Amino acid sequence: MNLDLRTRHALVCGASQGIGRAIAIELAGMGADVTLLARSQAGLETVLAELPQPAEGQRHDILCADMLATESLAAQAAQLHDRHPVQILINNSGGPAPGPLHEASPAQLQAAFQQHLCAAQVLLQALLPGMREAGYGRIVNIISTSVKEPLPGLGVSNIVRAGTAAWAKTLAGELAADGITVNNVLPGYTQTGRLERLIDGRAESRGLSPQDVAQAMLKDVPAGRFGEPAEVAALAAFLCSPAAGYVNGTSIAADGGRVRSLN
Repeated sequence: MNLDLRTRHALVCGASQGIGRAIAIELAGMGADVTLLARSQAGLETVLAELPQPAEGQRHDILCADMLATESLAAQAAQLHDRHPVQILINNSGGPAPGPLHEASPAQLQAAFQQHLCAAQVLLQALLPGMREAGYGRIVNIISTSVKEPLPGLGVSNIVRAGTAAWAKTLAGELAADGITVNNVLPGYTQTGRLERLIDGRAESRGLSPQDVAQAMLKDVPAGRFGEPAEVAALAAFLCSPAAGYVNGTSIAADGGRVRSLN
């Protein structure tokens, strides 16, 4: 199975921690040059020092950027393309704050779409020429199982994640002839800071301990445990590989079997 990413350059968003960090490490281990993108300069530098370099001439870099600053993000991505064209784009950004959808303000919806869909769109447009020139492109969106089953208490997130899945499915049809695939990875409950915050929030609102909330959540997971970022990263990295060239327009869950839907 061809998992060789030597000569490929990956831009990994949200790479200073959690799933983004794990994906960056996995792609670097497969030989790709990796540029890490996040807001935290210190966090990026920490992860940069962790990236493996198994391939000769392999080079990694950081890009400190804010996904909400659409115009600045577009300019920075264009500059990155000019310096070092990108063939692999990992769209990954922290989810919107929890809460019921009927209480969300228009400003919250606008911010979520700007952070996720608008950011993904400007990165796509800046980096697409490099993918087309190489005849090889992989776009992987790290979104949520909510695109299959909306999650209670995550109203804004449910909406924007579904929008991202539709964005990806549309692009998958438009770009396939150029050797570019577009897929979604749907993490379930994964051991990240985001999960810890969700558990703490539910515990506070329900008057329970975080341990009780976590145990209640695990009752819905056939695997009986939370996932590890590295397990989500392994799936994302496979989708970036030459071996996955005929996998396109899909949304694949890494959730321990929690989602019960058939598609």
